[in-house]
Amino acid sequence: MNKPSLFLDRVLPVLTVIAVILVIWHVAVVYLNAPFVRDQAARAGTVVTLGEIIPQTFNQERPILPAPHQIIAELWDTTIAKPITSKRSLVYHAWVTLSATLMGFGMGTVLGILLAVGIVHNRAMDKSLMPWVIASQTIPILAIAPMIIVVLNSIGISGLLPKALISTYLSFFPIVVGMVKGLRSPDVLLLDLMHTYNASRTQTFWKLRWPAALPYLFTSLKVAIAISLVGAIVGELPTGAVAGLGARLLSGSYYGQTIQIWAALFMAAALAAVLVSIIGLAHTQVLKRMGAKP
Repeated sequence: MNKPSLFLDRVLPVLTVIAVILVIWHVAVVYLNAPFVRDQAARAGTVVTLGEIIPQTFNQERPILPAPHQIIAELWDTTIAKPITSKRSLVYHAWVTLSATLMGFGMGTVLGILLAVGIVHNRAMDKSLMPWVIASQTIPILAIAPMIIVVLNSIGISGLLPKALISTYLSFFPIVVGMVKGLRSPDVLLLDLMHTYNASRTQTFWKLRWPAALPYLFTSLKVAIAISLVGAIVGELPTGAVAGLGARLLSGSYYGQTIQIWAALFMAAALAAVLVSIIGLAHTQVLKRMGAKP
């Protein structure tokens, strides 16, 4: 049997997918941006060949689809070339969004765990509350976010908290679902064994249910932190915010700055990847402390 190879099993598949995406992306750049080049040539009364069109599609100031090198240049300019205190720095805007994300994620985590504990230990909550938790996620966040922002602004609450509440609304759901499944995951024989030890419900919870639920909790946290970031970005859109990744997307759409929009999207994706990776590392360390095999 062949030994597992890190390059063949993990690195090569990822590089292959990236290469395919880049090929499709470059073809799409030419296809989508070419009409503008032809239109400009027609207005100037000149004829352009395909060899002349292709280079121009990759260097337009406001392309329909930016080329990868344009996005990389914009990211470099707004992260490395600009001081992080500048309002044109993506690092500054990412921090504004991250602060609301973490606050909403924290509140969503606490709320989700408390609701899950109540649902598992109280039959009435299980039958009445769980359907409402599920139904709450059927309402589009784009419909709820403006209402939350407007209502809170009308009573003098603005800034970080409204955006954090939108993140809370999105992030608590996967934690509730994951923790309910995790807290109910111990085998009936193990629960009976705790009963024979005359263990209280509190002892059963901390010594059996909680350890069994931790893998489910961390899996839910990975989903929750990502959608919490989405909630923070969406929360910045209805307010016409001047800071945050949502504000960069909004201003880019106002002025047709597609390169700015794509740079903000890539920054948001990178931020989400970092947050999910941090939770993944914490998950690994917790499992090691619990005696799980690597």
